[in-house]
Amino acid sequence: MNNATSNNRQNNDFFWPSYVDLMTSLFVVMLVLFVYSFKLFKDREGELKQANGELKAKAAELEQITKIRRSLQQLEGRYFRYDPTNERHELLVPVQFKAGRDEIQDSYKPALLQAGRTLRTVLKSIKTDQPVRYLVIVEGMAARYPQGDPRNAREEQTTYQLSYRRALNLLNLWKQNGLNFGQDRGIELIIGGSGFYGTGRYQGRREGDNKRFLIQVIPKVGRMQ
Repeated sequence: MNNATSNNRQNNDFFWPSYVDLMTSLFVVMLVLFVYSFKLFKDREGELKQANGELKAKAAELEQITKIRRSLQQLEGRYFRYDPTNERHELLVPVQFKAGRDEIQDSYKPALLQAGRTLRTVLKSIKTDQPVRYLVIVEGMAARYPQGDPRNAREEQTTYQLSYRRALNLLNLWKQNGLNFGQDRGIELIIGGSGFYGTGRYQGRREGDNKRFLIQVIPKVGRMQ
């Protein structure tokens, strides 16, 4: 009995320290897992807050852009027509260039000047809650010759330059009469030429109407650089 009692006492002496060590190890493991899980939770919480903030900012920008587009409806009327398919404005002044020429005839200049004033007035009158920049693209176009005319193939590349020069002459006309969009804060004007191509062209009997200007206004909401 004395030996049995001694053995039990020795077993107990070994068991409890081992048990305490085991529980301590488990506690340390659980503590590490808790700290790690808490860190993951906080990181995830931060990501969710950041994503939520970005979504709110995007929603605010979208709301501002929607308001701006509604305000741009003021352009529609005598000088501009909105093309909902291509989301741009067509300048309604019926400019007719001589074939292969880029000079704007004097008879069209008063209407083109008034169109420029209208565009500038509308852009400067739009009120927004956030800073906004406007990218204004003035695109010159050219009409093809009758179907089968060899000049269509021969002048295909040069009409890009021709239609660009037409847009450039419009810009210069505005500048010469005090409409320098480049000096207006928040407005950047870019000119281009699409030649015989581009989306939304008139077809068939209306091919000649492609001697025109297109105006595209792209609002950019956010901090001004």
